Order: sequence, then C-alpha cells, then structure tokens
Amino acid sequence: MARLSLLLRLARMALVSLWAFRLRSCFVIAATGLGIASLTIIVAAVDGAQKKAVEITDSFGPDAAFVLGGDVFSRAVGQRTSTLTWEDVRRIRQSLPGVYLVVPMRAVVKVSLRYGSSNFVADNLIGSTEDYATAWNWPLAEGRDLTREDVDLAAKVTILGVDPARALFGGENPLGKSILINDTPFTVIGLLSERGFSSGHGSSVDNRLVAPISTLTQRFNLDRKHFRALRIKFHDAANMQANVENLRSFLRTLHGLGPTDKDDFTILTADEVLKFLSMLKGSLVAFLGVTAAVAILVGGFVLANLFYLSVSERAQEIGIRRAFGAPAWAIMAQFLCEAVALTLLGAALGQALGLGLGQLLARLEILEIELSAKIFLLSVGSAVAIGLLFGLRPARQAARLDPIQALRS
Repeated sequence: MARLSLLLRLARMALVSLWAFRLRSCFVIAATGLGIASLTIIVAAVDGAQKKAVEITDSFGPDAAFVLGGDVFSRAVGQRTSTLTWEDVRRIRQSLPGVYLVVPMRAVVKVSLRYGSSNFVADNLIGSTEDYATAWNWPLAEGRDLTREDVDLAAKVTILGVDPARALFGGENPLGKSILINDTPFTVIGLLSERGFSSGHGSSVDNRLVAPISTLTQRFNLDRKHFRALRIKFHDAANMQANVENLRSFLRTLHGLGPTDKDDFTILTADEVLKFLSMLKGSLVAFLGVTAAVAILVGGFVLANLFYLSVSERAQEIGIRRAFGAPAWAIMAQFLCEAVALTLLGAALGQALGLGLGQLLARLEILEIELSAKIFLLSVGSAVAIGLLFGLRPARQAARLDPIQALRS
C-alpha cells in the first residue's frame, strides 16, 4: 500500500515537472505524435487493403476464370492481343469439361452519354453475350440481364452502372428510358448494383454500361472475328486448379501453340487476383512501414535528447530529493513516468492526426481505410515502448547522480 502511494505521488510530481517544462514537453508530444500518426495510417491502410482484397476476390468468384487475349504479364512489343475467337467460344462450350457458362466480351472506352440535358462520359461500354450479370456475380438492382434474343438481333439495349445512372437520371428510375450513346439511341433495360471499388488508375468499376456484343461490333465497326476477353464459369469450384490447366491446354491446342511457344492468352482466377493484391499490399506495408519506423525513431531520439538535457538542468532538484532520502529507483521511476506520459499524449495526438489524414486519403480514393480497435492498442503499446526504451537511459543517469555533486552544480 505504501509503495502504491509512493508511485501515485511520483506520478503527480511527474505531471508537475512536465507542466513546468511545457514547451519541451510539446516538442516530445509532437515528435511522438507524428510517429504514431504514421503507424495509425499504415495499420488502417493495411486492414483496408485486406478487406478490399477479400471483397474483390469474392466478387470475382471462386468458380470463374477470366481469359484475356495476349500475355498481359510479359507483353512483348508488337504482340497481338486479339487472339480469342468465336471458334474458341464454340469449342469451349461444346468440349471443355465442367464448364456451364462462357461469356465473350469486348469494350469501347470513353463513350459519351446523353439524356435530356444531362451529359456524362462513361469509362467503359462493355459488349457481352447473354447473362453478363450472372457471369460476374453482379446482381441487378433493377430490370433484367441481356438475353440471347438481344444478342441475336443486335438490339440497342443497355444495362447502366451506378455512376452513369446517377449522372444522367439522378433519383429518376432509368428503366425503359432512351439514352444516346455516341449519338445512337439505346433503351435502358437494367441497372447494375453498386460495387464501390476502383478498377485501377482511379476509375470506378461502377462507371460502365453494358450492351450486346453484336450491337457493339456493328455500331462501332469492330473486328467481327476476335474479341478481347472471356468469362468462364465451372461447376466444380473446389478443383479450379485442374479446371484452369484443362482450359490452358485446350486453348493452346485451339491456337496451334507448340511445346516451346508461350501462351498467347492470360488466364486469371480469384487466386491469381488475390496473389496480385497481396503483392500490392506487401509493397504498401513496406513503404508505409519504413515511413512509420523512421518517424517513431525520430520521436524517440527527440525524447531521449530532451530528457538528457532535462537531467542536467534539474540536477539540483534531484540532489535535494536524494539528500532527503529519495531512493534512486524513485528518481528513475519519476523520469520514466514523465517519458511515458508524454508519449501517451503523443499517441492521442497521433491517432487523431492519423485517423483524420486517413479519412482524407480515403475520400480522395488514394487509400482504402479500415478502422479497428487494433489501431488503438498498437498506438498505445508503441507509445509506452517508446517512452520506456528511449527514456530509460536518461532516467538511469538521473538516478545515478551523486547528491553532493548535484547540489554543487
């Protein structure tokens, strides 16, 4: 009980000392706060990246493969990307085991849309066969999906993503309305639900619209033999690795590739997407981790240097206390209390700065932020560790001061 009372008294004395040297205390709080702010951002950003990676892979689908023409990972100069044909679609549907849905696609970028007095530029106009929404596990908020009849008749119908729907119609229901796509009238038959994440380069996956691939080919005078991508779904999601190998072997045979020839196509699955996103997350962790570590070390060194200076300036105070019987451990404990108190205040400041900056970066769509109790625990733990680690040597130096020499200084 006496020891607890002494510790409480030491804590009160530590707070009085910090107030007496408040300008110096502010420097330590600010330096520590910057380090904790960096730590807060990295933890929130990593958690946000992990959450978004799971969302993206879930929406991609564990039973699906996405085939692109050309080798997108090691594309040579001049390499063809139009390597997928309608014959590939026909043969896959007929002969590849385990397949239940094959949807060819192509796209036209940056198309102008108009409805009444409203104008909008959509990032992508996707041309697809029937069952686009089903193929991408993308529920429709309203309306219907493309049908075989739409494709066969090259119907001028479209499914809107959320972004163009809001820009053109606001709160108005778009179903059945006619819009102009590059001055060609299309009837809106459906509305995609909101996905809410970026597709890369700052563009939103919701900034798109979908039309029959036959309509796209005719209206934009596109190559009638080739298309850009295939979406394939399999019955047995548990054996996707075997499914993908069968698909790769089948496409190589269809394209007449020899044993030494590289694939002229790229197959993506949910696992491949997750690996890619994990690699990006690792780069994010490395970059922000180094930044946070440097900022925390800077805060620790500021604390240590100012506390060494404080020991010299408070030598007489320490000498008087030792002369009146204060044990060395009490002196050291007080200095450590001061250090930890400053770093905890720095942690509070740093969390506020980090969370504020994180929300700003999220609004600007630079980083995806996910808040959790882990941020608070890591910030407090790091603050205590900084205070104890960098405050220990100055505290031990203060405890070792000779009372007589200290009073003479």
